[in-house]
Amino acid sequence: MRLNVQTDYALRQLMYLAVNSERLCTIREIADYFEISNNHMIKVAYLTGKAGFVHSVRGRSGGLKLKLPAKQIIIGDVVRSIEADFAVAECHQGGKCNKCVITPSCKLKNVLNNAVLAFLAVLDDHNIADLVEGNDDLKQLLFQEIA
Repeated sequence: MRLNVQTDYALRQLMYLAVNSERLCTIREIADYFEISNNHMIKVAYLTGKAGFVHSVRGRSGGLKLKLPAKQIIIGDVVRSIEADFAVAECHQGGKCNKCVITPSCKLKNVLNNAVLAFLAVLDDHNIADLVEGNDDLKQLLFQEIA
């Protein structure tokens, strides 16, 4: 299974905001830091804001800040909010999209479904704070003092 690029960027954005939690961070700042297109980061900020993870302040001195404490932002919830679906095979798409002739008697679909559920269960056991707290190397990389 592979997460889409927006999910990757969303998780990076949330870690950045967690490390720099004492101030507002601009979308441009985060995009520049990760060498990501500003337009991509705008879309990710919209998605994380819509999902309730990020609070945005508009205006000249605006920016982004975590809406919830990092401990309350569950990685599985972030992934579910950004990913369009978890169809890892044609049989998971259902309806007219599934043209596989062995679907009615295939056991692989159940194995793959269990794998996706296990994947999400692991993500549900971790939060953004788990990724940044006690990780001094990461904090050193992500902390930005703005004068």
